[in-house]
Amino acid sequence: MNATTESPESRNQTHNAARFDNAIAIASGKGGVGKTCVAVTLAHALARRGRRVLLFDGDLGLANVDIQLGLVPRFSLSDVIQGTVDLAGAVQTYPKGGFDLVAGQSGSGGLTGLTSAQSGRLFASLAAVAKGYDHVVIDLASSIEPPVLDLAQRCPSVVVLTTEEPTALTDAYAFIKMMDRLARHNGMAIAINQAHSQKEGERTYETLLRACQNFLKLTPDLAAIIRTDRAVRDAVRNQIPLLIRAPQSDAAFAIEEFAARIAADPAPDQSPGSTPDQKPGQTSSETLARTTAGT
Repeated sequence: MNATTESPESRNQTHNAARFDNAIAIASGKGGVGKTCVAVTLAHALARRGRRVLLFDGDLGLANVDIQLGLVPRFSLSDVIQGTVDLAGAVQTYPKGGFDLVAGQSGSGGLTGLTSAQSGRLFASLAAVAKGYDHVVIDLASSIEPPVLDLAQRCPSVVVLTTEEPTALTDAYAFIKMMDRLARHNGMAIAINQAHSQKEGERTYETLLRACQNFLKLTPDLAAIIRTDRAVRDAVRNQIPLLIRAPQSDAAFAIEEFAARIAADPAPDQSPGSTPDQKPGQTSSETLARTTAGT
């Protein structure tokens, strides 16, 4: 795809063209931290609370939302970009989870291959489609490339997922730093995944928080601590959502509680394969809950 030269005015118009007032972006600077599984489970948990939810796979290069759900989509985001179908036509329902999704496509080059005009049209289409939903959960690419940061900037809530691994923490900090270079974002929060314990998760959050406070003068909230859970790997391996495969697992409880705060409703609707009970002990993100609940 050939790059085109665009004026600063054109880039600014594209940047300001579309925002997603009901979107939650799940981000990470590093792959392999469980971002897609968290995004899928969060979308499912919100849908179980009677919310209209769209899960948008924003990773064209290494998309795998459809793979985790065991789906073979008729259309993907790549088809939308190529003009085969419009974005609304690429939306499909996942009946087992009660939510809709737009699949990405692995190996298609990613958002980084798009011109500013192309990404602007895509984002404008997403903003239009998003109006039909209560929540849009966006699974971002694990990257700090400008198009990924641009997509994140358009969302009122951005959850940066990391683990206790030094490389994951370094890359999560890099993502937050690059986001802050573009514009101060007051809806960023941090979620710790694969924590060995609640206390270990809190220590990991505090490590990243100190770096943000000392060098960026930012204080991102703690969105959730999701403990290491064999049930997650089992669900991914079997291409079955966590809330169906293991609704009583620790990881399921943590994401359910996170969704409850976002939806401002602690009692989920019942759906096949799910009978959750809330577990205490997770730390909330009030800023995230406010922005995504539209209050």
